[in-house]
Amino acid sequence: MCNIGIDIGSSCAKVCIMKDGIIQNTMMIATGYNSRKTADKIKEMLEGQSINIENSKIVATGYGRVSVPYADEVLTEISCHGKGAYHLFNENATVIDIGGQDTKIISLKRGRVMKFIMNDKCSAGTGKFIEVMSDRLGLTLEELEDLARNGKETVISSMCTVFAESEVISLIGQGTPREDIAYGVIDSVVSKVSQLAGQIPAENYILTGGFCENDYFIKKLSERLEAPVKSKPEARYAGAIGAAIYSAEIE
Repeated sequence: MCNIGIDIGSSCAKVCIMKDGIIQNTMMIATGYNSRKTADKIKEMLEGQSINIENSKIVATGYGRVSVPYADEVLTEISCHGKGAYHLFNENATVIDIGGQDTKIISLKRGRVMKFIMNDKCSAGTGKFIEVMSDRLGLTLEELEDLARNGKETVISSMCTVFAESEVISLIGQGTPREDIAYGVIDSVVSKVSQLAGQIPAENYILTGGFCENDYFIKKLSERLEAPVKSKPEARYAGAIGAAIYSAEIE
């Protein structure tokens, strides 16, 4: 029997397949506009790997968790991200999860969620903000990061993505080098995330979500928080991993 966690986020859907507490495989696809169709696609992918859905325990989480009809249980992403992060790093820390539409800050102690806060009213400081700005600059996310490394300090002060985009357009019109604008975009996200994370101060932090492989972002965030920020590629799947672990507790 497999234990399966499905985390349908606003931008990407992640899947973790576990057996006897060991991760067997992880998968990720774009969520698209219809979470139910995404769930159907995930089911096809699982069946394509000869996984018997009826003989598995499945927990769904994330933005589209209610759109997984074959899930045995649905849980909030706060619980699942906390459980998954502790499984990956096995230490007390404050988890910073940067999603497509929100940022979650989760304080962990011995794997239990002690406190959490979310920024879910504005996409500033989220993956969507970076996506919008990258598109405006005609860059991929990787190109944005590479340019930012060589940029000079440039301030993008708006707290709203729409107004921040206007600032970027203005900077472009002024002839500001793209690397300087890229620096400002990354710095803006770092600033907003660190302000939120600072409400739950910690000696060390764990970064999950779409920025977990962005070394430059992790470095800048660590400097701003004045504390180490740990991450690894698997941290992208923290929510799905936590959901899979919880599925093993279903009777």
